[in-house]
Amino acid sequence: MVKKRAEWPQPDDYAVAVATKVASYGAYVTLPEYGDKEGFIHISEISSTWVRNIRNHIHENMRTVVKVLQVDTQKKHIDCSLRRVSAEAKRAKNNEWKRAQKAEKLLESVANENGITLDQIYEQLGWPLEDAYGEIYKGLERAAEGGPEALEEVNADKKLKKQIADLAKVRIEIPSVDIDGELSVVVPGPAGIEVIKRALSDALEQGKDDKRLSVEIYALGAPRYKLHIVGPTYKDAEDLLQSIMSIVKKSVEGNGGSVSLSRK
Repeated sequence: MVKKRAEWPQPDDYAVAVATKVASYGAYVTLPEYGDKEGFIHISEISSTWVRNIRNHIHENMRTVVKVLQVDTQKKHIDCSLRRVSAEAKRAKNNEWKRAQKAEKLLESVANENGITLDQIYEQLGWPLEDAYGEIYKGLERAAEGGPEALEEVNADKKLKKQIADLAKVRIEIPSVDIDGELSVVVPGPAGIEVIKRALSDALEQGKDDKRLSVEIYALGAPRYKLHIVGPTYKDAEDLLQSIMSIVKKSVEGNGGSVSLSRK
């Protein structure tokens, strides 16, 4: 199923969508992360090129990634876009979806062991893991590496933490670790866009000499940018993050701009 804590998505969010009805004017989809709430992709948001046949781009039962444009909670209506999803954003969202599925399976095992529902285990353990680590699966990776002691900061029952940590050690392999964050980058003036492009381009060059490290940066909608770092250990990933932030800040702040990072 894969659950999101929020009842509704926010504009500019990326979401997994399943097409339920395709017509000449657009496609209706459900968003499984949000209780199968219905969304709509207008024909103009299907592709950046001319759409001769909409079914060449989307068809019933197709699972894809959409960008949320507008949300009207009163009318229970969500406008979505297919054409505004870059290959990088699609890959990142699908990776997030797969990680959430794996996390849910482990949570479900613990729920069954304790005779409680999936909703209850999310409340008692899943969301506390998300509070502590920004993502449930990231907390499970920490537990796989360090055991129950790695979950000391998680505000949950010790028995549940031990059970999930024991499962994580058996079922989760840690070939690498990742860090996710959201950059807010603002540079005033007509040259601001070029300054930002240059700063982020320089940031992407970091870590290229070490094949164990990788960096992804893509736009979420100005001034927001997604930052994803993968490394063999948390120290390596954190060191790379500090190097990237130093480079971006020097370039942006040197041109009168501002930079902030929100860890996810």
